[in-house]
Amino acid sequence: MTISPARRAAFEILRRVEEERAYAAVLLASLDAGIREDDRALCHELVLGALRNQLWLDHAIGHFAQRKIEKIDLPVKIALRLALYQLRFLSRIPASAAVNESVNLVRVAGLKSAASFANAVLRRASRESDYDPALDARDEAEKISIETSHPRWLIDRWTEAIGRNEAAELAHANNRPPPLAFRFTAKSIGSEIELLNELRDGGALVTPSSIAPHAWRLSRVNESVRRLLLDGRIYFQDEASQLIAHLLYAEAGHCVLDVCAAPGSKATQLAAIAPETKIVAGDLYEHRARTMNELADRQGAALSVLACDASGSLPFPPGRFDRVLVDAPCSGTGTLRHNPEIRWQLTPPDLRELADKQRRILLNAAALVKPRGRLVYSTCSLEPEENEAVVNAFLGDQPDFEARPIEEFRGLLTLDGTIRTWPHRDDTDGFFVAAFSRK
Repeated sequence: MTISPARRAAFEILRRVEEERAYAAVLLASLDAGIREDDRALCHELVLGALRNQLWLDHAIGHFAQRKIEKIDLPVKIALRLALYQLRFLSRIPASAAVNESVNLVRVAGLKSAASFANAVLRRASRESDYDPALDARDEAEKISIETSHPRWLIDRWTEAIGRNEAAELAHANNRPPPLAFRFTAKSIGSEIELLNELRDGGALVTPSSIAPHAWRLSRVNESVRRLLLDGRIYFQDEASQLIAHLLYAEAGHCVLDVCAAPGSKATQLAAIAPETKIVAGDLYEHRARTMNELADRQGAALSVLACDASGSLPFPPGRFDRVLVDAPCSGTGTLRHNPEIRWQLTPPDLRELADKQRRILLNAAALVKPRGRLVYSTCSLEPEENEAVVNAFLGDQPDFEARPIEEFRGLLTLDGTIRTWPHRDDTDGFFVAAFSRK
């Protein structure tokens, strides 16, 4: 029974995303090292494409199957999504391969009786190649929801915040693959120009970021890129994410705390741009602390790493740190280009729960800031409850702190001096950043 390694792996990853609420990026990163590069690339395309277009695919499957998508067994549904994505969005894939291998996936999943059903659905999809489920929408918001594969509630709230046209632009942008961005690590201090020349000499297309200092965009990956990545000399990190460490204004001799640091991207970046600071990186779980230690070792970054619960009491005396970063756990709605499954896992009540947790963490972290010290709060969320509302509540509770409007990056500033980046405006992840100082 023929099933390519790419389709078999994509099927298993999508099943785990649905059943275990696993993250596709993590599962894709842990693919068997022995898988061929072309199979690896196809698996990435299938997984991310199926997740980014899931609602459109489900509406189309419901039409072709003439039954509600909820009535279809999960393995069959995933196999149909994979096949239909290939039929409609990947012109280079032969239709016969897409159909036959997806039917075989149903058989391998132990649902042989459903194989003929899957085959019939996909044959009809092949015949009705012009069918567009978005045309059946009852109103404009539902049309945007289906054609961009975003839950209706997200489209409605973004429409209220930024208008319908821009909400549609944002949703469409979330379905476009993000550009690759990287930075040099602490291990590369002093050799950045030499390494840039090496990358370009090897055929990589490298351009400076227009968003973040010392960040770079990469348009072509080659062996030099792969080698420097494995050596820990470069690190892939979204441009908006790279802004955060710069806004701490850490100086030589400062003690800096990153309270929600895993996986360690911003803490290790700070070690590269401010090597004469003492950096403490904390996170909730021991295994995530171990991951940060491994990342720091690979990049040559000097960090003190510990497991601690920032939503409870932190194991430091008050006023211990010159700079404190709260890159808070959040909904991640600004990262849907990288993590499309979030849109299917998130619910409106989650935003309220996250905002409560964010307020607790910010209050606990603030107690550790020295007088005249700086506190930075950031999220990769687009939602006001997790951003402006948290900031306003904090300032209302903490009279010894004042907002410090950010003065650089004027193209990204809001009227109140915070920073917001947007996938459709800035071609980066969506981030929010606010800064405070202790009086």
